[in-house]
Formats: sequence, structure tokens, C-alpha cells
Amino acid sequence: MFNLSGKTAVVTGGGSGIGKAIAILFAKQGADVAIIELNQANAEATVSQITSMGGKATSYACDVSRQTDVQSVFEAIFTKTGNLHILVNSAGISHIGNLEKTTESDFDRIFTVNVKGVYNCLLAGVENMKKSGGGVILNLASVAGTLGIPDRFAYSMSKGAVLSMTLSVARDYINQNIRCNCISPGRVHTPFVDDFLKKNYPGQEQEMFDKLSKTQPIGRMGTPDEMAALALYLCSDEAGFVTGSDYNIDGGFVRLK
Repeated sequence: MFNLSGKTAVVTGGGSGIGKAIAILFAKQGADVAIIELNQANAEATVSQITSMGGKATSYACDVSRQTDVQSVFEAIFTKTGNLHILVNSAGISHIGNLEKTTESDFDRIFTVNVKGVYNCLLAGVENMKKSGGGVILNLASVAGTLGIPDRFAYSMSKGAVLSMTLSVARDYINQNIRCNCISPGRVHTPFVDDFLKKNYPGQEQEMFDKLSKTQPIGRMGTPDEMAALALYLCSDEAGFVTGSDYNIDGGFVRLK
């Protein structure tokens, strides 16, 4: 089950966090993984990890917010592999602050990466999947896209947009054999969390980490590997009847609070 042999998978933001875990797991399951990443050093490190275990992966330096660059990278991937079966839109950035603490530049930065970046990759991805006879798209949304979470004004806006784009693409391309879903993680222990605690709570990192973990009914944060496991299912043939869906993976945060 969940065999991705013979499939080409593009993973944006595959150099760290959830994107990295997805890229590694997909490669373990046989996919030829193309990592699109702004931080080329991180992307190359992920590629090295994949190839060292016998997997196939290539990295492409790209700012997903630049449409011409995205189109060029997807064309290069399609020329190299001859197809595109899977697209995972994991690249994204965060922002902490309510409406009044969100500057115009903050808002533009979040929108440009988290919304326009996903749009750019969807546009290029759908174009190439149509040539391949279909495919599956997975977008990384967030519980912040459907719930009111304090001090996440711009970030919540962007993830709400990701959810809406997911549903729209799923509806518009269902007859062209393209499935599109999204997952909405709760708090996940990634390098971003560690950097945030170090910057904002020096000397209190463990105390604040425990506090944030306990905001989820299950009593802990998720792991990137757990997110990757759900991503694998949704991008596999076993999920062939699943499209237009948003999956909370949040330790009970949405339903059990």
C-alpha cells in the first residue's frame, strides 16, 4: 500500500519542517521527488539525505511568489521526467500579531508567499498534470484558517485562502482526473517553533513549549512525520476517492476544545 514508484512528486518548501518530512517519506515510497525551495542549502541537505538511503530527489532554487520562476522550474521538471503526478504545496511563512499589529508590509509578505505562492504552483502544476493525464494536489492549510486563533490575523487570512483555493481547484478539475485536498495541522514541532521560543522567551523555552503543547487536547505538539503520513495517504492511489476535502490533524484542537 501507498506505493509511489514511478511517480514524480513536486514538494515546495521541502528543505525543512513538514515539507522535508513529506519529501523524505515520498522518496522512501518510491517517488522521484523534486524539491522546490528558497533556501538552496536546506534543499540540498534534504536531497543528500534522500539519495543516501537510495531514493531519488532533485532540488530547484525558486521563490514561489515569482510566477515566471515557478513556471520555468515546473517546465524543467516536466522536461526531465516527462510527467507530474503529485504536487505538495508546503512552502509558507508565519506571522504573529492581531490586526493592529500587522503592518501593510507584513500583510503583503504573508499574502505574497502563502497565497500567491500557492496560486503560482497550482497554476503550473495543473498545466503539467493535464499533460500527464491527471494527478493529485495537496495543500498545507492550518487550523488557523477555520478557527479564530489569537494574534494570527495575516496568517489566518492566508490559510483561509489556501482552503478556498483547494476547494475551487478540486471542483474545477475533477473531470480531468486531478484530485485536490488540503490538511490543516495544529501546532507541529518544527524548527520554526524552536526559533520562535528562543527569540521571544529566552530562558523560558521549555516552559513555553510545554504551555503551547498543552493547548491541544492530546497534550503535545504533532511531529512533521505524522503530517507526512497523512500526506502520503492523500497523495496515494489508495485515496483515489478523496477530493475537495480538508483534514484536521491537530490533536483534537478543533473538535475537542
